[in-house]
Amino acid sequence: MSDYEDRFWTSRDGVKLHFRDYAGPDSAEGPSRLPVVCLPGLTRNARDFELLALHMARSRRVLCPDMRGRGDSEYAKDSASYNPVQYGEDLLVLLEQEGIDRFVAVGTSLGGMMTMGLALMIPGRIAGAVLNDIGPVLEPEGLRRILDYVGQGRNFPTWVHAARAIEGTQGDAHPGQALDFWIGRAKRLMALGSNGRIVFDYDMKIAEPLADLDVDSQADLWPAWEALAGRPLLVVRGALSDLFSAQTLEEMLVRVPEAEAVTLADVGHAPTLDEPEAVAAIDRLLARAD
Repeated sequence: MSDYEDRFWTSRDGVKLHFRDYAGPDSAEGPSRLPVVCLPGLTRNARDFELLALHMARSRRVLCPDMRGRGDSEYAKDSASYNPVQYGEDLLVLLEQEGIDRFVAVGTSLGGMMTMGLALMIPGRIAGAVLNDIGPVLEPEGLRRILDYVGQGRNFPTWVHAARAIEGTQGDAHPGQALDFWIGRAKRLMALGSNGRIVFDYDMKIAEPLADLDVDSQADLWPAWEALAGRPLLVVRGALSDLFSAQTLEEMLVRVPEAEAVTLADVGHAPTLDEPEAVAAIDRLLARAD
């Protein structure tokens, strides 16, 4: 029996979207606990949270959605809908379908930006939040690196070839990792295509709305971070991150001093969140949020 159920919802503009539903323990086993919604990064999907979701599902329900154009969700007809506002609106439809009034958000990179956006849209419904290697200021160097690879439709003959390619672009963020780590990484980011080749598991058109992005001129996201104040918060940073600086993290703690921060050594953008220190910090946050 699977640890989760593959389920679906439909956006208001008719896109069929997928999520993994980890049911958690039976309600008869103890008091009800707040569900967790895990929001993945730009090119990632529900598989990105496999190990963390299994851990959290020991005590609560966990939902891991594939945003439109990723994983088992349909691709959008209009590439302009690949934007954080639309992703947030899609998520609101999922919450409505599942009758979820309050939840804890765990957001990696883009998923963390979505979390901050939701704090402005539905502040009373977020009971706690984890932001994984993301904050209100994005470093231009890291943004340029991401823009260089997103939407590049490469394909590979074997999982080892795919793993080596991932290592080539992400090796600086996870130094010293063995081949098994990179194969696992590849299987979360990629899928077997219809032609038998291994391909990235997202619509290459997600890059189109980013084409005119000015990495040196960013919107002011500090109000979105400050909107999360007053509830349990955890910010995880990879010490080697080129997207999320130590200075930004320091300023976040000045503005919202009750937030907990964990910096993981020898990790860049973005931590996997199955690092023991990250898991322990997330457990502490969940205990505070319930």
